[in-house]
Amino acid sequence: MSDTSTDTMVKISEKLKGNVARSVNPYGCRQEILNQIAYVQGKGHYEGAKKALIIGGSSSYGLASRITAAFGQGADTISVAFERPPKDEKMLGTAGWYNNIYFREEAEKAGLIGKNFNGDCFTQDMKDKVIDYIKKEFGGPIDLLVYSVAAPKRVNPDNPDEVWRSVIKTVGKPVTGENINLQEGKLFEQTVEPATEDEIEATKHVMGGEDWEIWVNELKKAGVLADGFKTILYSYIGPKSTYDFYHEGTLGIAKDAAEESSHKIQKNIDDINGEALISVSRAVTTKASVVIPIFPLYCLALYKVEEETGTHETPIMHKDRLFRDMVYGGRREVDENGRLRPDAWEQREDIQEKVSKLMAKITPENFNTDLTGYAEFRREFLQINGFEVPGADETEVDLDQLMKLKP
Repeated sequence: MSDTSTDTMVKISEKLKGNVARSVNPYGCRQEILNQIAYVQGKGHYEGAKKALIIGGSSSYGLASRITAAFGQGADTISVAFERPPKDEKMLGTAGWYNNIYFREEAEKAGLIGKNFNGDCFTQDMKDKVIDYIKKEFGGPIDLLVYSVAAPKRVNPDNPDEVWRSVIKTVGKPVTGENINLQEGKLFEQTVEPATEDEIEATKHVMGGEDWEIWVNELKKAGVLADGFKTILYSYIGPKSTYDFYHEGTLGIAKDAAEESSHKIQKNIDDINGEALISVSRAVTTKASVVIPIFPLYCLALYKVEEETGTHETPIMHKDRLFRDMVYGGRREVDENGRLRPDAWEQREDIQEKVSKLMAKITPENFNTDLTGYAEFRREFLQINGFEVPGADETEVDLDQLMKLKP
């Protein structure tokens, strides 16, 4: 089948290889966008940004931040993300590709700008394109920059021949823990070897705050930052049960580096009354979280406990609360390091005590029963790619229609 085929319906179904999704339901992605918009609109309008730039705005936290900026605050938005378009019936593209398109369509219906840039956010060329667009077409300087990037690699801007690759590894010691194979519906034991010094440094370059600093520097130098500009980067700490793999692993070290970057950025934007923020996010189901040992098991216990306490949040719920209450509202919760802590609900002592007790009861025989939050965890994972989305039950899509979508 060629890319120019017309009137072609393609059957779709969820396909998993281990914990990696190999299929997408574009119409489910569209419905998920509509569901998230409806959630934000149901909470009502709140004062916030007017012109927002989201680096990594095509999925998860970044997409949720964009939706609450547009449909909660009434902001025009720009997203920079690297996603794949559809090619044929076997390669329908990535969920983020459709998220960007369907978000833009809904934003334009609401009279808002929803500009999408598809490409590598780390490159100077992308930064130049975005700055040029802001100057010529965006209608004013930006007052919010959200940096929400989870990337596998980054080219050294000072040496194009060097490529830094991020890794999810422990530091100093090998650690063994249980993980979930969503394809087979099984628990399995996984050992992660410690990262080398080179891998640690590379992960800091990719997942730390270097590129965040460069974006702010370039935007300010170009004169496209508004007075009172705010910028925010997302971090994660989590419970002690996940420290080896996250908070004290390579990703945790990269997030520590990002906090150092936030201080440098703050000094750079003091003269425009700016604010550089780090927000510690809650545990959510993402494409990355399902490959971190122990973390999915923790989510299974957490989601079950939160089901009983009424505190469970999806990315849109979490980020809407963050911006509505903390970034622009008067209910900031901060820790001793000045970080915003919307994860306080998750980290409540009573909740963590219940989660720890439940984790101790989980076995290969019962992990996917009503004892845990497995059903919710799996459903949220499938929804990332448009499956099991309330209001979308398509079993086939029109390839010709998809090929005509404009980013």
